[in-house]
Amino acid sequence: MNRTKKIVLIFICSHILASGTLKAQSHDEDAQAISSAMSALDEFMAAFNSRNMEAWAATLNYPHVRFASGDVTVWENAEEFKREATFERLPRTGWDHSHWLEREAILVSPGKIHINTVFQRFNDKNEPIGTYESLYIVTQVAGHWGTQARSSLAP
Repeated sequence: MNRTKKIVLIFICSHILASGTLKAQSHDEDAQAISSAMSALDEFMAAFNSRNMEAWAATLNYPHVRFASGDVTVWENAEEFKREATFERLPRTGWDHSHWLEREAILVSPGKIHINTVFQRFNDKNEPIGTYESLYIVTQVAGHWGTQARSSLAP
């Protein structure tokens, strides 16, 4: 084999090997990002169910956006978010707590995950009172994984 063919062959082989390494690294990065985003959603739900606005606000990234009930709401920071009367309003609907039923990462990058979710609301007898599909966008901002945007058909 002449020198030029050897160089081309070495180049092609090294490119194939490097591509496999990059794909493996990318897959590992994606898996880590998904794991981090799912943990952030677990923290979101635990804080929500505890009715602790301080803890719940800490699970978000800002500005935080919610699309629901025909409205778009934007909170610029945690202080603004904590002023909401969520836990005065929501229990009047019969709500006591919520749970994730399904979560599927549908768009993945190392710093942003779009997650299709289905969650269910329950009353104080643990009876379902509503099931809702939604889209959560979980981001990594300054090392913190948090929900940055939510869109659902839930009231």
